[in-house]
Amino acid sequence: MPPARTRLLAGAAALSAGTLLLTACSGSSGTSSSSHDTINYALPANFTPNWILPVGTAAHLNTNNISIANTLWEPLIAYDGSTGKIGWNKAGSVATDAKFAADNKSVTITLGDRHWSDGKPITSADVKFWFDLIKANKSEWAGYNPGKAPDNWTSFKAVDARHFTITFDKAYNPQWMLANELNSITPLPQHAWAGGRDAKQAWTYLNDAAKNISGYASNPLWKTTSGPYSVKSFSTAGKVVLTANKKYDGGEKANIPTVNLLPFTTADAEKNALRSGSVDYGYIEATDLDQKDSFTAQGFKVEPWSGWAITYMPYNFNNPAMGAVFKQLYARQAIQHSIDQASLAKVVLNGTAVPGYGPIPQGQASDFLSSVQKDNPYPFSNDTAKSLLASHGWTEQGGVMTCSEPAKCGEGVAKGTKFEMQVLSQSGSAVTDNMMSAIQSSLAKTGIKFSIKTAPVNSVLSQTPQCTSGQSICKWQLSFFGTAGSWYFNAFPTGDSLFQTGGGSNFGNYSNPDVDKLVSATTTSSSNQAIQDYSAALAKDLPVIWLPEPDYQISVLKNGLGGFSQDSLANFHPAQWKWIG
Repeated sequence: MPPARTRLLAGAAALSAGTLLLTACSGSSGTSSSSHDTINYALPANFTPNWILPVGTAAHLNTNNISIANTLWEPLIAYDGSTGKIGWNKAGSVATDAKFAADNKSVTITLGDRHWSDGKPITSADVKFWFDLIKANKSEWAGYNPGKAPDNWTSFKAVDARHFTITFDKAYNPQWMLANELNSITPLPQHAWAGGRDAKQAWTYLNDAAKNISGYASNPLWKTTSGPYSVKSFSTAGKVVLTANKKYDGGEKANIPTVNLLPFTTADAEKNALRSGSVDYGYIEATDLDQKDSFTAQGFKVEPWSGWAITYMPYNFNNPAMGAVFKQLYARQAIQHSIDQASLAKVVLNGTAVPGYGPIPQGQASDFLSSVQKDNPYPFSNDTAKSLLASHGWTEQGGVMTCSEPAKCGEGVAKGTKFEMQVLSQSGSAVTDNMMSAIQSSLAKTGIKFSIKTAPVNSVLSQTPQCTSGQSICKWQLSFFGTAGSWYFNAFPTGDSLFQTGGGSNFGNYSNPDVDKLVSATTTSSSNQAIQDYSAALAKDLPVIWLPEPDYQISVLKNGLGGFSQDSLANFHPAQWKWIG
């Protein structure tokens, strides 16, 4: 996801991948790690890696893509939580320093004495190459939000080979600028990738090359890297083999020479691979926690991986059938009142989740959370939900609430409209399937029909894009890609990508001018009041259906694997892994 996502996502964030992937990812998918030269890492079910270019587009926000790209091309400024606290990880960054001007209207960045894998130095020109690519193709970049980077970066000036200055259109909070904008920059090897092309031509050339997954290991483009690993193989089925970059001269040199990233189509298939001993670093679902002792008896340790994230289902406000209903705040309130988050977190997610009532992560304490969001403005109550609909002209007909008084139902809602909606949800997780079924049952008690379709997460992302009502792709109504959390934030959890009008990951086209102002204020104000106001506003306005925030995963690691903390931003960092016993 830019930010995951993250974590688009992720994350995401949301950020899962293969069944013993076509059987290739069971015991035969990797080799034993007894030599300590190899590690077999299980990717989440159905999160198949499918993008190598370290510049995200909306259809490629799988968090695993970002993690892999960052091991090949180190970010200018790497923020992560792998030390146990979210912050700038200078060991994994190309930049060594960032000095803001006294007026906070510009920053001068220093690059380390670093080299590409072909021996050429990494210079300001490589950062300028990325800068020009994004400037010329911003609408296609997943990290783009109108008015934010690169719009608010008015100039780039190379001071010398290892220093450059970026000037802004106004003063910004340095903490926000570092964590949410400058951290998106990845120096790119302009001497190997530009080839005399202008920024538009280079964008097309690189994106076309990145669509050829089967060519990742052989295409010379992807061999000029700056990170601790390079690609040895990358299958269209999702198995990725990374090998240590012997030319790497940064601060996070690979400890383990070969990393096998293994895809799975279901969590059960991955669990079987764990039991067979062919996975060194995997996971179990929340529903499997009662089996913890069986894994520890096999020489594993079980550790929850908590994420700095939110989980939600976006509405498609431009859907021709239900968009007009979704635009009615009372309708969104009725839906939210019908979601029993406490039961979902405790029963379905087996206590490995916390309810989430707004845009700020609630799994960890922070000064960003408003009291309004924390206290849940729409507590679970089917009776309240049903009364809301009845007071706005809906009557129950055949078990489904139906608009009988259009003057009360709201603008664009026709008489006879049935409160029926469908979600496209990610497949491969029994926990997610159970959660969707529980939501379906609860909504039915309000008189809202909720249908469920499933698909792999990459397909969910590609089938539920930003759209206008006249487009054939705009038939989707609700989307869910949050089995492990929908969106993983950078250190500062702003909502410009997600909820600002035109935001790059604002999939449902939510738009509220008052919220736009609040989002903008969070980027410039040094006071936490601005982000708390934003938290309160979106907890009330419901741009999405808020859902419980699960742990990213319940990790199962072989004893002896350590030397790191699990990154709460949901990225994995192979160079930090080491066998210590």
